[in-house]
Amino acid sequence: MSPSTGAGAAPGRERFPPFFDQVPGITLHDPLAQLLGSCEGGLVHYRYADAVRLAGHSCPTVASAYTLTRLALQRLYGSATPVRGQVRVSLAEPLEAGTAGVVGAVAGLLTGAAGAGGFKGLAGQFVRRERMLWGQEQPLELRYTRLDTGQTVDAQGHAQRVPAHPDTFALLQRCLAGIATDDERHAFGAHWQDRVRRLLVDHADDDGVWELQAGDRSGA
Repeated sequence: MSPSTGAGAAPGRERFPPFFDQVPGITLHDPLAQLLGSCEGGLVHYRYADAVRLAGHSCPTVASAYTLTRLALQRLYGSATPVRGQVRVSLAEPLEAGTAGVVGAVAGLLTGAAGAGGFKGLAGQFVRRERMLWGQEQPLELRYTRLDTGQTVDAQGHAQRVPAHPDTFALLQRCLAGIATDDERHAFGAHWQDRVRRLLVDHADDDGVWELQAGDRSGA
């Protein structure tokens, strides 16, 4: 169990569910981080806990965005280390729809892609803004494009294929209504995170849950 995420966390640190340490991570090369001396060799390792810190919670949407981005980057780069800041991300849904903003935020964490408010770059290099697009016509929920090669991967999660515990939503309603007991609140949280665990760990590379397609090569 990691001391930074598990029950043995140091004072002032989060105590995440132990399964967080079982979720596959991904290492990326960030040339901007390397230039600025942020990390040795520009290598940054991201874990699911980083996505949870960004979103402020752990749920199937955050889990799906994290896993789809991890798998898409692996598909785009093969055995090479993915390059953070060199991937454009587009979403089929508009920014204001549903959970599109959350999905984009998690995808942006890993890829470095950002919308209009992103980093403008240094002397034309390391640009991050306008590399996250919403409301695009595309076959699946997400599209990832390598800017150096134009290679694309389309991706869609099917979290409904990993159903919640039957009691989950009845317990949620009691929690939201303010009538749940402490035991019921605990049970709800346990059921909720167990589904997230199954998505992230039991189905980490399940192509029946995570649909990826090689897209048409597009201009960078």
